[in-house]
Amino acid sequence: MIELLTSPEAWVALLTLTALEIVLGIDNVIFISVLVARLPPEQAKRARQIGLGLALVFRILLLSILVWLIGLTEPVITVADMALSWRDIILIGGGLFLIAKATHEIHAEVEGGADEGGEGHAANAFFWVIMQIVVIDLIFSLDSIITAIGMVKDIEIMVGAVIIACGVMYAASNPVARFVAEHPTTKMLALAFLVLIGVALVADGFKFHIPRAYIYTAITFSAAVEAFNILAKRNRKKKKTA
Repeated sequence: MIELLTSPEAWVALLTLTALEIVLGIDNVIFISVLVARLPPEQAKRARQIGLGLALVFRILLLSILVWLIGLTEPVITVADMALSWRDIILIGGGLFLIAKATHEIHAEVEGGADEGGEGHAANAFFWVIMQIVVIDLIFSLDSIITAIGMVKDIEIMVGAVIIACGVMYAASNPVARFVAEHPTTKMLALAFLVLIGVALVADGFKFHIPRAYIYTAITFSAAVEAFNILAKRNRKKKKTA
């Protein structure tokens, strides 16, 4: 451990892996922000805390079973001359889940949103939000940790990068969720991002890798356009009230 603290290579590896984990965690933050948008503010905060806490726990647990995790990359089934591993199957399932969830949310937004219910409805909604966060945390954690294993050999560096990345995700989740709640049009954009990410996960599962740089460039460009739209609306409101 002392050797790692005094090794420049270890610090470079930690910084590189942390940056990668933060980038991979963007998907998770967007998903959680969209899910909690339908919850009351108090429950939304708890759901974010529980969801990101689970993300940290899952990543550390997966790191503790590296041998089993690496075994998930071994082929277990062949479909149309394509050998699929458990990792591929999980990515395909997770991608389909994201596509289905985002499509359902888009339909709800177009049709006018979800029904408002009583306390029982709110409690049930909170439970299902947590369950969905757990499912998608598992998918993102698996992909994130397998990527980490390919980059770094020391588990101490992996754990350190995961903890730092989850801390950054927690700090970013509240502003992102608040922004989505305050600007309803951004929710539709976030849902479109989730469809895109789901398609990328399914493609990865079928051995067709879509470079993440393409996806994040598209997301950044779309977000910039939406930011200009929000600024334009705000300026128009100021002129009307002036």
